[in-house]
Amino acid sequence: MELFNVYPLFDITIEKGQGCNVWDDQGQQYLDLYGGHAVISIGHSHPHYVEAMTRQLNKLGFYSNSVQNPLQRELAHRLGKACGYEDYQLFLINSGAEANENALKLSSFYNGRTRVLSLEKAFHGRTSLAVEATNNPKIIAPINQNGHVTYLPLNDLQAWREELEKGDVCAVIIECIQGVGGIRLATAEFMQGLRSLCDQTDTVLICDEIQCGYGRSGKFFAHQHLGIQPDIITVAKGICNGFPMGGVLISPKFQAVYGQLGTTFGGNHLGCAGAIAVLDVIEQEHLVENAATVGQYLIDTLQTEMQAGRLPHVVDVRGRGLMIGIELDIPYKEPRTRLIKEQHCFTGCSGTNVIRLLPPLCLTLQQAEDFIQRFKTILQS
Repeated sequence: MELFNVYPLFDITIEKGQGCNVWDDQGQQYLDLYGGHAVISIGHSHPHYVEAMTRQLNKLGFYSNSVQNPLQRELAHRLGKACGYEDYQLFLINSGAEANENALKLSSFYNGRTRVLSLEKAFHGRTSLAVEATNNPKIIAPINQNGHVTYLPLNDLQAWREELEKGDVCAVIIECIQGVGGIRLATAEFMQGLRSLCDQTDTVLICDEIQCGYGRSGKFFAHQHLGIQPDIITVAKGICNGFPMGGVLISPKFQAVYGQLGTTFGGNHLGCAGAIAVLDVIEQEHLVENAATVGQYLIDTLQTEMQAGRLPHVVDVRGRGLMIGIELDIPYKEPRTRLIKEQHCFTGCSGTNVIRLLPPLCLTLQQAEDFIQRFKTILQS
């Protein structure tokens, strides 16, 4: 049997990682400004994380959700305290798509409606409802084209007002910093207006914090820059530093019903142990604050270099914390490939001309400066 060939792959085999660096099977070291697509939050192979996962695996890796699991309660308590939502409830699953799927399902249970508003250029996952809310027709199969979703422009409050005032919208789902959409930022005015409109129409406001959350923006959640509180928050990626896990944070307005949601693997013992270890490291090493400091340095320095003409082809630098988009006036493919092959540095990308920086939250100022110099070398030669 061969693999189902759906991924275009670089001819590189990554064998190990430590902090913000990875090594291939030839021993070549790479600076990781990609974090496995924003998944590596506390750094590769963090010793506290490795020890916690190993200790738990030596005791019990998995048992079903039909019995008590104190690690789930501990994680819920710790996460609520870390992010400031101690009165919310936590439902644990396996991925970001599954988190959004359950958030949309719960919204429909709540108000009995079926229509969803989503952003142009949105990405919310590849499962049934999540992919329908994703603004990419190439990945929406005919079976998923069920007419539930209307896509609207970012920061155009009037367009959203006109749809919400029809009174038939189940949920609004928003990335406050769009990832796949090119690091586009929602404004405080837009999100506060949207929050008010959702209240007026009994519409559920979902903030998809799968990529932009868990400290990446320089606050625990990206929406916390904007002065709003969503009804549901979805998380994944950085929650367990690479072990598959997702979560739905649910406001007190929702009442749990036995059997309404469910999962086989979600909230398993090994995942909970890892997620608790991630929170330990985030708190002890002040990684949210580090993301704010190092991210602002990267943004400010890249913008200064761009304005001085020392970054040819760069036309915009935007983002918050360690979620940064570098927009080019040429396709990203050649400079991104040269960064990997010549400068041994991984980055992400979006659209046709945006390079995305999504490093582990432990990136240092020295490593940020190192990246800038590598990037300048590529663009100037």
